Amino acid sequence: MTSINAKELKEKMCGNDVIIIDVREVWEFEELNIGAINMPLAEIPKKLKELEVYQNKEVIVHCKSGNRSNQAMKYLCKHGFTNVKTLSGGIEAFLKLS
Repeated sequence: MTSINAKELKEKMCGNDVIIIDVREVWEFEELNIGAINMPLAEIPKKLKELEVYQNKEVIVHCKSGNRSNQAMKYLCKHGFTNVKTLSGGIEAFLKLS
């Protein structure tokens, strides 16, 4: 499993080469988000075809603390994604940087 820390993610967000997917529920995303694509964990299997355009890009998944994003990362890797990372500590760790 591969992870990225909040500082590394913040640096990567300055460029356009990374896709960030927030796997929290819609209501969580609406309360607070960092500009990622919102795709709740349960929706990922249904939207796998939609995500295939990112299959060869660096994809970073995050949630509140890291549990759901780990599940999403494993699922995506199992379905052909080769460069998926999870945000260690989730959005909580990211917000601590601010």
